[in-house]
Amino acid sequence: MTKDKAQPKKLFGSSGIRNVVDKELLQLMFEVGLAVGNSCSSAIIGCDTRTSSDAVKYAFLSGLLSAGASASDAGLVPTPTLAYAAGDFAAGAMVTASHNPPQYNGIKLINHDGSAFDSIQRDKVERTLSAKSFKLASWEKMAKCTAYPGAVEKHAERILADFPAKLRIKVVVDCGGGAASVITPHLLTRLGCDVVTLNCQPSGHFPREIEPLPENLGDLMQAVVNEKADLGIAHDGDADRLAVVDDKGRFVTGDKLIALFSSHLSVKRVVTTIDASMLVDELGFDVTRTRVGDAFVSDELRGKPEAAQEFGAEPSGCFIFPQVSLCPDGIYAAAKIVQIASEHPLSSLVDQIPSYPVLRGSVPGDRAAMRTIEKLLKSEAAGQLTSIDGLRLAFNDGWLLIRPSGTEPKIRITAEAKNEARARELYNLGLEAIQKSLKKLERAKT
Repeated sequence: MTKDKAQPKKLFGSSGIRNVVDKELLQLMFEVGLAVGNSCSSAIIGCDTRTSSDAVKYAFLSGLLSAGASASDAGLVPTPTLAYAAGDFAAGAMVTASHNPPQYNGIKLINHDGSAFDSIQRDKVERTLSAKSFKLASWEKMAKCTAYPGAVEKHAERILADFPAKLRIKVVVDCGGGAASVITPHLLTRLGCDVVTLNCQPSGHFPREIEPLPENLGDLMQAVVNEKADLGIAHDGDADRLAVVDDKGRFVTGDKLIALFSSHLSVKRVVTTIDASMLVDELGFDVTRTRVGDAFVSDELRGKPEAAQEFGAEPSGCFIFPQVSLCPDGIYAAAKIVQIASEHPLSSLVDQIPSYPVLRGSVPGDRAAMRTIEKLLKSEAAGQLTSIDGLRLAFNDGWLLIRPSGTEPKIRITAEAKNEARARELYNLGLEAIQKSLKKLERAKT
């Protein structure tokens, strides 16, 4: 009897490879470059503002060029800008750790249509690295890296083509010291906006927590009120995400932004994740739900002939406009929300969208308990159970989601309903199922 080959080490998360910058990461980037260069003839590479980005970029480039692939360097650019430029290449590589703290870095591998490498492509890279089966080109076939200075302007021109009218409103832009600093303030100015900048110096030392969560955007909220602005927008480190503050200085949730964008884009289908609010289903669109992660939303949109009539989104602030690319585009989203706010006060639009109570929590526990949890939830005949990503039990008036964490030994619970009492009831249903399953698993071990 032969033993099964060891499974390759898992390197990719839901959005590329990320880790604290150290010699292991730099060595890994060189090998990832080799693996990509063995399968892609050309690639464009860009990076965010992190102080380590050049080091990581050149490590990857060394591997890519050593494999015989040609490369172009777009320099400091946001991820959606790099993804749009990737249309002229076999692949794109974005050096970024997105919304992770500044000591982290990593890489996102992108197809020519802007989508992230899919599971098959990621698995191929991991297997190549695990087997050390990458090949170096002979010295005479090693390519050179050329500069690609026009990526920002190319992306800006594409966005401007969809917004010909002048949008004469006041907007506060908080780029968090990230890559959006090189495009969003200038783009909105060209659109006619009166732009007030906040944290738009691309130094690599983030002046606020880089993830654009409401607890990190107090200065933006205050600036919108003080400046009497029509809205405020914020990005994460690589600008694949957008956060919005309305004219009253209130944070607008990602679910409400999905509703706003969907309604103003005149699309027929909305592709979103299983943790998005049920209010999306009430908009009247054909709704398709995927696993949590913008890469899965992009996968669902790939190769669809009707892509121009579709919109992809994740409540974390990722918005995908397929007519541009399949990469979450916080820059295009910024232009779109400014256009929406130029037509009606944003606060009035937000107040018209219902808000449903959501409860979130987690329980320490082994993911092996999920099988028993599924059996318990199946007994809830009135609800529709799906297992796209974890277990989602849907009712007419709410839903329950139970998912094992991908990074910690925890099982997460999310419940949403039309009222607080029902949300609590669903949350407790999930909590009880988890606790019973964990006890059963513990007894089985003893």
